[in-house]
Amino acid sequence: MTTIVVGYVPKPEGRAALRRAAEEAKLRDAKLVVVNSHRGGRSFDSDEAAVSDAALTEVREQLDSTGVPYEVRQLVRGLDPAEDLVAVAEQVHAEFIVIGLRRRSPVGKLILGSNAQRVLLDAPCPVLAVKAEEGED
Repeated sequence: MTTIVVGYVPKPEGRAALRRAAEEAKLRDAKLVVVNSHRGGRSFDSDEAAVSDAALTEVREQLDSTGVPYEVRQLVRGLDPAEDLVAVAEQVHAEFIVIGLRRRSPVGKLILGSNAQRVLLDAPCPVLAVKAEEGED
């Protein structure tokens, strides 16, 4: 079975990436691997872990309604999200990776986000980058 890896954060760009990845998985009869990555350490305390768990429960509920086979991986191991996404894509031999991009100001458009750029440059497979829709929360 083909596998698609999606980077998920509980923000508009993460939700947009998840929606598109689920659509692609359904079209391709593929399995979806959802990766939620945190660096860990002092910046990831129990409150933040609870918020993350709640967000991933919503992800599971959303994917259950699609009928797409999936796996959710919450990684807290000190790596950048880009490193985690690339590592998981290599591990599962992903057909492609889906990432979300946030909207940027005209000046911000000169520089792509560092995680997105690293995924695009280091991925072992094609990368599909999607934007959140206007006004999405």
